[in-house]
Amino acid sequence: MLNEKELIQGCIAQNRLAQKTFYDRYSRAMYTLAYRLTHNFEVANEVLQDGFLQAFRAMSSFREESTLGAWLKTIVIRTALKHVKTLKTFDELTPSVSDTLIDWGETMDAEYLEKAIQSLPHGFRTVFVLIEIEGYTHKEVAEIMGISEGTSKSQLFYSKQRLRKVLKE
Repeated sequence: MLNEKELIQGCIAQNRLAQKTFYDRYSRAMYTLAYRLTHNFEVANEVLQDGFLQAFRAMSSFREESTLGAWLKTIVIRTALKHVKTLKTFDELTPSVSDTLIDWGETMDAEYLEKAIQSLPHGFRTVFVLIEIEGYTHKEVAEIMGISEGTSKSQLFYSKQRLRKVLKE
């Protein structure tokens, strides 16, 4: 099994086995992320393929400031956002932002929660997934998505508010 350095060097050298190993190692997680952001199986597949192509082309510029998976995740997020950006826009909202945690209860079914998240409007869902599931900060989300930190905070606030309402029903 190739370690990360060997994998990077193999991909740079266009070694097909290294490229396949890279794809096999990360494709499932990246597809899940792409689907969560796009809420469309076909678009998620496009995002996955485009993201990996970009990664293969840019592998020689990978500076190893993060893990290979984190670097690829950033590429996939940006690719997903480009795919859906033409369809959706973000509204600048100004709520009284609260970073309180949501009490989901003990009987929450993962599939039910996933459906509830997917029912959110695109902007709300994207910010919710990046912050609450992927662990990004508001500053990072703002940078990735080209929005203000305030918009990121308000989108998260409203997404939590909508989720509470959906989950209570």
